[in-house]
Amino acid sequence: MAGVTTRGVLFVHSAPRALCPHIEWAAGGVLGMRLSLDWIAQPAASGMLRTELSWQHAPGTGAKLTSALRGWAHLRYEVTEEPSPGVDGARWSHTPELGIFHAVTDAHGNVVVPEDRIRSAMSAEDPVAMVTELDLALGRAWDDELEPFRYAGEGAPVRWLHRVG
Repeated sequence: MAGVTTRGVLFVHSAPRALCPHIEWAAGGVLGMRLSLDWIAQPAASGMLRTELSWQHAPGTGAKLTSALRGWAHLRYEVTEEPSPGVDGARWSHTPELGIFHAVTDAHGNVVVPEDRIRSAMSAEDPVAMVTELDLALGRAWDDELEPFRYAGEGAPVRWLHRVG
């Protein structure tokens, strides 16, 4: 669908100062523009910085942003992409310890767990194994690790970028 756009947010929860220009370069490359983000101290991790970038671009941009930032040590981030015509919404979460978690999201940002994944978890003989499988499907470990960084970012400035076409 030509001309279809979606919106999303790149949340960099914690990054070392030396990595910040590289993040701007990588995200700018995906979005097709030069970026100069407003970085502020991350109170949840001494010496780390955080920023947020709201974007509007073609569907699939969230996955491209996630891939562009993949594998960098000491970087915690999340990318969200709202649903658009014919495309589900999504959320990607990354921590240095856990790597990347990806989930499809509904119109309200809730994680949508596929039917087969629920059936597989329910087939576990042990209730603890079932809970473990469902926690994995929901990304609980990522949420647990990122929550202090999310909370520490309340009130942070947000930059909105809009690009059509």
